[in-house]
Amino acid sequence: MAPVTSPVAEPVEAPVVVRPRRRVLRTVGLIAVAAVLGLVGGTAVGYRIQADREPTALPPLSQPDLAHPKQLPKGQKAKPLPASEDLRAKAEGDLRKLLLPKPAGAKKAEFADADGWMSVSNFASNFKGPAGALDYQLDLGIRRIAVTAWAASQYRTAEIRLVQYRSNDVLGARDFVEDQQSYMPDEDFADSEGKALKGSADGRYYVFPVQKKAGYMDLYEARAYFHRGDIAVEIFVVDTKKIPEKDIRSLAERQLGRL
Repeated sequence: MAPVTSPVAEPVEAPVVVRPRRRVLRTVGLIAVAAVLGLVGGTAVGYRIQADREPTALPPLSQPDLAHPKQLPKGQKAKPLPASEDLRAKAEGDLRKLLLPKPAGAKKAEFADADGWMSVSNFASNFKGPAGALDYQLDLGIRRIAVTAWAASQYRTAEIRLVQYRSNDVLGARDFVEDQQSYMPDEDFADSEGKALKGSADGRYYVFPVQKKAGYMDLYEARAYFHRGDIAVEIFVVDTKKIPEKDIRSLAERQLGRL
């Protein structure tokens, strides 16, 4: 089917009109030149007027009493922070001293490292892919790991690791903590987002669902991950009975306080 067209009247030829094209173009050109000259002239006059005026004082700052560090008298030096307040001095010393002491009545766990240090290779062996984990840790600039572990009862054990990273353009402690936290919502782990750790920028603690397996006792687990400066912290609590949320939270808060 042919397309429908609207009825249109026959076109009527318009009379030919000869227009003075050169005069119109010349007029437009003159207007354009005048406009440009006007802008240039106005700008020049504006600059001239402004140059002849007295300088105007700027308004005062909205906060005239801003605090600035005062310059010390000549020959006097700033006193260094005491070790108790210098976080870097704490981290550069014996890292094991920053670990929480085992609770009263608790015994050192059988699997705990004898001297409180864990080698980087041993640390990487705890992951499903040890070789890849080792490469990843070396890329983050891992430096050393201090560890403590204790048995609070026949079946409850706790382990705390302080994983320190070198200071470079990679924030190793933060990246490692965020990487571990990213696994926690999976059903194979905590199956939850956990809860924020008070006093930490991005620390979180988790209580895992119970693991049941025929022929074995029920297994309960809780973890915490956070970092402070160049130190990443891992806390693990395992028991055959349900672990109260306050237990892992209190343990993480006290370890954070030590840092």
